[in-house]
Amino acid sequence: MNNDFDSTYKALFRRYYPNLLFYATRLIGDEEAEDVVQDVFVELWKRKDSMEIGDQIQAFLYRAVYTRSLNVLKHRAIKEKYSSAMEEINQKRAEFYQPHESNEIIKRIEDRELRQEIYSAINELPDKCKEVFKLSYLHDMKNKEIADVLGVSLRTVEAHIYKALKLLRSKLGHLWLTFLLFFIFKSLFKFCSFFYFVLFLGCLFSF
Repeated sequence: MNNDFDSTYKALFRRYYPNLLFYATRLIGDEEAEDVVQDVFVELWKRKDSMEIGDQIQAFLYRAVYTRSLNVLKHRAIKEKYSSAMEEINQKRAEFYQPHESNEIIKRIEDRELRQEIYSAINELPDKCKEVFKLSYLHDMKNKEIADVLGVSLRTVEAHIYKALKLLRSKLGHLWLTFLLFFIFKSLFKFCSFFYFVLFLGCLFSF
């Protein structure tokens, strides 16, 4: 075993795995994101005798995750017979997250301070809005599950989510689009519900 590569590989895994998982989740949701990222690191290990680890390794890793994620999306679209609206959403998401030198999204994923700014804005929400928002967007609970856990109506949960997004848009300003596509697209993909589709359109254009 090449001890130098072994050490470098472990360092790369620690450095990039969490952000690559975050990136894959935004493209394909939670269910298969971990498999995709693990496959990329397995492929990297298989190339240990032929691949040089240099300045382009970040670009290689993100491109590999992106390519595998697209394959997952294509397979899922065929298997689940997505509507034209859902296919268009997937296409827009893929375009948004496409890794290339001029794409600021990868830089923002790697920017811990930016992510901290977003999470700080979430923590400044009113208590009920914050609780519902975190259960929905950070813990991936469905609205019905949240309503059951909190003992409130489904409409109340939807109202809290709407209010939270409205407040976050005001707080985040120039970070709003980044936030929107990090979190709203994830929920669209996970639940594929009419509520989230309408909510996404409302968030994208205006409240």
